Amino acid sequence: MIWLGVSIALVGALGYAGGAALQQYEAVHGGANLKLVRRPRWLIGGVIGLLGAGLHAVALSFAPLVLIQPVSVATLVFAVPLAAVLHGRRPRRPEVLGSIAVAAGLLGLMLLIPQTNTRPVLSTPEAIGFLAVVGVVVAVCNLAARRVRGSAKALLLSIGAGSVTASVSTFVRVVGGGLGGDLSRLLHWFTLAIPVLLVFAIVLLQKSYAVGYFGIAYAGVQVVDPITSVLAGAILLGEPLPSGAGDVIPAVVSAAVLIAGTITLSRLAPESTKAVSPPHPDIPLPVSSEAGVEAGIR
Repeated sequence: MIWLGVSIALVGALGYAGGAALQQYEAVHGGANLKLVRRPRWLIGGVIGLLGAGLHAVALSFAPLVLIQPVSVATLVFAVPLAAVLHGRRPRRPEVLGSIAVAAGLLGLMLLIPQTNTRPVLSTPEAIGFLAVVGVVVAVCNLAARRVRGSAKALLLSIGAGSVTASVSTFVRVVGGGLGGDLSRLLHWFTLAIPVLLVFAIVLLQKSYAVGYFGIAYAGVQVVDPITSVLAGAILLGEPLPSGAGDVIPAVVSAAVLIAGTITLSRLAPESTKAVSPPHPDIPLPVSSEAGVEAGIR
């Protein structure tokens, strides 16, 4: 059942990557505002991403959070080159190398995670505390993003988005993995929290995409989301992590490769020199796919 969940997550992640590339293309050219709803390509990207997010949610019902979340990172190898093609150019070598490094680093970490599938249990005080921490991260990142530009701005916004998509995945794991065939367990505030968190994740994702640095924005989300989810799974849900020198040393090497790939992507030029915000600001549009819930959910 565990590898069935991983396989489903991989298919969902591919859909999320394609949807993200389409939406980023439109967000760069039109800004992260309500005008996006008039763009067919953005809507198509949302549908594709939503399907990917749905598959990701199904996968979380079969396998632990600490195992499913890193799967989405492999899509960097496809998402960044796809975005380049949409912008009418060939993928740059640093884009390809950076994407592969990030994906390889996180996949290496994923393979070191023990394969167990314990039933997730999360208390209300723990859930509220988790959401409070995520809220602080989002607030700090957005305040800091107002003071910087370029790749730093895209990275800060993506960190906030990634932390929220991770919270979506965490709640989906708790709700889906804890059903045990009893649908009455859906009658819980955790279930209602999922769509609310998803809306916030979507808005933050569009804001990070609109900056223009798709490689760093997408990589930022795909790094922060699984790392946050893995920590939540280990700390809050009691899911196991690698231990012992034989696992810790390869984990450190994988983390170093991941960081190197992220730095490489952060040095790339933006897809567009157009201003991030349109001349007449609109309300951010809370309609779309992810994380991939690989929002994500992812």
